[in-house]
Amino acid sequence: MDLELTDAYLRRIGAARPAEPDAEALRDLQLRHLRSVPFENLSIHLGEDIVLTEKPLIDKIVTARRGGFCYEMNGAFAALLSSLGFGVTLIQARVIGPEGELGIPYDHLVLRVETSDRVASASASSGTGPWLADVGFGDHSHHPLALDERGDQRDPRGTFRIVEGPDGDLDVFRDGTPQYRLDMRPRVLADFTAGSWWHRTSPASHFTRSLVCSRLADDGSARLTLSGRRLVTTVDGERTEQPLATDAEVLAAYRDHFGIALDRVPVVRTPAD
Repeated sequence: MDLELTDAYLRRIGAARPAEPDAEALRDLQLRHLRSVPFENLSIHLGEDIVLTEKPLIDKIVTARRGGFCYEMNGAFAALLSSLGFGVTLIQARVIGPEGELGIPYDHLVLRVETSDRVASASASSGTGPWLADVGFGDHSHHPLALDERGDQRDPRGTFRIVEGPDGDLDVFRDGTPQYRLDMRPRVLADFTAGSWWHRTSPASHFTRSLVCSRLADDGSARLTLSGRRLVTTVDGERTEQPLATDAEVLAAYRDHFGIALDRVPVVRTPAD
């Protein structure tokens, strides 16, 4: 990204240009992204194409002030971080289901991030990374996780732990529950095209079966989610639901709570539609 577009992206998430690409700056950028850019799958149900190249992703998130799912959110965030001097590697992950089953290959996209203070120490316990950054997994860690740390990592969203998995993979746990498995080999954005296509077309994908638009509240104390015609506020695991009876109320909720201006209400489009 050029200087002008980078500054526009920073304005989008309410962030100042960091003086250094260090761990503190990464932490701030991730949290601001989670508060500002909604995790949403509306393009699937609005009949919009999803193109995994840098310009369309930046245009959608920065210019159109939309959000996206993991490939879009972390793909765009990677471009921002790279433009600010962070070392960024795209990593593929497979979501781990409730019975321990793995999702499809290229199920999820996350980022391995090197910061400038990495040079100061090779010890993860010193807080210098490398880091696992993820703004595209919905309700997940607020802060980057230290990839080399094998002990508990406390976060506003729970206690996280990264453990050795099979064949050199890493498993990410939250509060003792496995979240996803990381294959640490470097990838490029185009590698995720098949996974993105599957998630937006397969009847087995949860993205094709429901509408979701969700973000962290501005003060970080709650999560706001618009699921179809229900606006859900979640605080410390307690959910409060507000039904939205009319199209006007739904469109106002997208606009007022997520900054998304739509000309029609999205409806679930099955793959056969």
